[in-house]
Amino acid sequence: MDNNKVWLITGAGRGMGVDIAKAALKAGHRVIATGRNPERVINALGEHDNLLIVRLDITNIKDAQAAVEAGISKFGAIDVLVNNAANFNAGYFEELSMEEIELQLSTSLFGPMKVTKAVLPIMRKQGSGHIVSISSTAGLVGYTFCSAYAASKFGIEGWMESLQTEVEQFGITTTIVNPGFFRTELLTDESTKYTENTIEDYDEVRKQQLQFWKGANGQQPGDPEKLAQALITIMDQQNPPKRFLAGADAVETAEQVSATLKEQTDAYRDLSSSLAYN
Repeated sequence: MDNNKVWLITGAGRGMGVDIAKAALKAGHRVIATGRNPERVINALGEHDNLLIVRLDITNIKDAQAAVEAGISKFGAIDVLVNNAANFNAGYFEELSMEEIELQLSTSLFGPMKVTKAVLPIMRKQGSGHIVSISSTAGLVGYTFCSAYAASKFGIEGWMESLQTEVEQFGITTTIVNPGFFRTELLTDESTKYTENTIEDYDEVRKQQLQFWKGANGQQPGDPEKLAQALITIMDQQNPPKRFLAGADAVETAEQVSATLKEQTDAYRDLSSSLAYN
């Protein structure tokens, strides 16, 4: 991939989206940087000849279509879509309200789907394009206190893997990115909402979970600037990976998931394989 590509990045006003946008601009790409608050995106990225800042609430399909239209009007193409915007609704599943669960899915799963829906006709017409969706290690394995978040990320995994089989005929490729713990703004009060619904039986373990997640903010080992640069590196490859594990902890998690799946497969191999009609 040369330096004359157009990137559309969601959630570019804060956190990892800012780092990805800056890295893409530094590499010579043109960037459509989007966010719910354009002023925040401007403050984060400043002005640049190769930068277009557009308002985009990823939960709103009309916003997505308008952002794509603005990008095409300015740059004439969209070559790379980075589905980055997300949030975290944390809590034990039984305590989470259905409204909170639906909000999580609306933002972290349906949001990327809506933006991708708006971009795909452009890429299909071009006969080229690359769709990057930021998942998580929570898209590989479930974590306590993360049932709604993991549901959205597991959804990203299945959707993206299926999407690849549908769009590769048009020269469009995809990459799922599974970051481990990176020092982004995901665990700040603005991006993480802890449910206020409580069930007494969970009181003691909830205190431990709140202490862990709140204490992790600002202490994560991963450097988002390095992750952004890694994305530039893999996007420069002729055949970029369909999955990129970001961070040593993500690599370790993937290895553990693989080993567990192998163990579970072997444990009931005979019974599992005996279910065909005679």
